[in-house]
Amino acid sequence: MIKKEEVYKIGKLGKGHGVRGEISFLFDDDVFDRTDADYLILDLDGILVPFFIEEYRFKTDSNALMKFEGIDTLERAKELTGCDVYFPRELADSDDESISWAAIVSYDIIDADSNRIIGRIASVDDSTINALFCLEDGRLIPASEDIITAIDQQNRTITMRIPKGLLDL
Repeated sequence: MIKKEEVYKIGKLGKGHGVRGEISFLFDDDVFDRTDADYLILDLDGILVPFFIEEYRFKTDSNALMKFEGIDTLERAKELTGCDVYFPRELADSDDESISWAAIVSYDIIDADSNRIIGRIASVDDSTINALFCLEDGRLIPASEDIITAIDQQNRTITMRIPKGLLDL
């Protein structure tokens, strides 16, 4: 059984497309293309289920038409509309330079000076040029390479040298 901590959300399925069972896939992370993944994981009523990719083609830089094996009609594709799509953390890019924002959700932030956990990343706001880590307690921390000292993918932590006073705001 696939567990939520083994995967991270990369998008959501939209409407069915055409008669062959294709479905619109709105994604935040194109890791499935960068890693030549064989499958994606869909959340079907709270159960994480792998679906093997037959083919896909990009419509835009955040939307693709996805064809899964065994989904051969528009009716079957419509059954998947609205499903959240996940990707296995172990298959994601392994080098720190190319880790995606979506992959670090649920990582713990550690203060490099005190070595204590500051909080857990709930989401990443990259809507502006200065991305922010949004912690579960509501605090915001700049997601700047200048203050990130280490990323430990195995332990799911990011060590940062946080400027004095920032956490007091």
